[in-house]
Amino acid sequence: MRPQPYTQEDFSVNPLMFYYEVTQACDLVCKHCRASAQENAAPDELSTETALALLEDVARFPRKPTICFTGGDPLKRADLFDLIRHATELGIGSALTPSATPLATFDAFKKAKEAGVSAIGISIDGPNPEVHDAFRGFDGSFNKALDMLRYARDLELPVQVNTSITRRNAALVDEIADMLEDKGIMMWSVFFLVPVGRGVEEIRITPPEYREVFAKLYRHSQTKPYSVRTTEAPHYRRFVMEQGGSPTAAPKNRPSFPNSAFAAAMKTQPTENKDADKPAGGHGHGRAPLGVTDGRGIMFVGHNGEIFPAGFLPVVCGRFPNDSVVDVYQNHPTFKALQNPDNYHGRCGKCSFRHSCGGSRSRAYALTGDFLAEEPDCDFDV
Repeated sequence: MRPQPYTQEDFSVNPLMFYYEVTQACDLVCKHCRASAQENAAPDELSTETALALLEDVARFPRKPTICFTGGDPLKRADLFDLIRHATELGIGSALTPSATPLATFDAFKKAKEAGVSAIGISIDGPNPEVHDAFRGFDGSFNKALDMLRYARDLELPVQVNTSITRRNAALVDEIADMLEDKGIMMWSVFFLVPVGRGVEEIRITPPEYREVFAKLYRHSQTKPYSVRTTEAPHYRRFVMEQGGSPTAAPKNRPSFPNSAFAAAMKTQPTENKDADKPAGGHGHGRAPLGVTDGRGIMFVGHNGEIFPAGFLPVVCGRFPNDSVVDVYQNHPTFKALQNPDNYHGRCGKCSFRHSCGGSRSRAYALTGDFLAEEPDCDFDV
């Protein structure tokens, strides 16, 4: 049975994607790391028993979200496959984002798939080892990421490649896109820097440079055999709509992975949101797509049970097991404020694209201290 489309009504009761940072332990030292990951697990990391209870709490949502097991490096957690298996038993679709270290073996991927993982996220931040390895602080990381792509392909596990854009690699977008063309990936998710964690030391691109990158991404979305989306740059949706395109459309020649966690999440987000209050900015390209963003279709739980609207928005809204993630998502004032773009401040609150875009709430908070402030890196007209 096809899942019912995720709608505006779901925003107030149900996330589409639930991110669980199972550990902060990681053997990489990535320049832009949100978590400032460390070699060993933090002493307050949730126990196996509590982590299993968290998954049971997630299963209480009216519509079970897709869960992404992330970190740190989730493969550093000894009970990871037990957690994945429990999520599967609860009927929760899951994805995994391992780090490109010696722990990411074919056998580890096979165990993850057997436990129930239906998609893998792999980070590639440059078209060659020189650029990528400098990002990741680990020589050999690029080649290991390519090995991971092969493991996933051999196991028929769909892959989302994650690329972080900073001053280091913004000029290399075309080269990265071309390099990924023959890798059999399902989706390319391009993340735009939020200055949190070690990311405060990196340099963001300027608003005009965003548009340059957006134009390249849109062109590749029309020609490459994988979908393209952005993370923490929701104004890409506006850019696409102004070109007459759909931000959620997939290329016709993309490999099909019907059981993928990422594909399932995409399928439940309609290309056109019939509940939007107006056409997309009045530009005549149909109604705006559903604007999933921080705290609005997204939820994040840290390694110690702290509950956040997103991994890049460090506003603590509760802590599991003292607080239920369902109750926090549905009732906490921070989530309620984020779920209503009409209350955003400055240009974002006035913009006719606020329900399909709304700006990065994480970047607004990082740079102004106000998660409802206008998007600092957008120069579109309201």
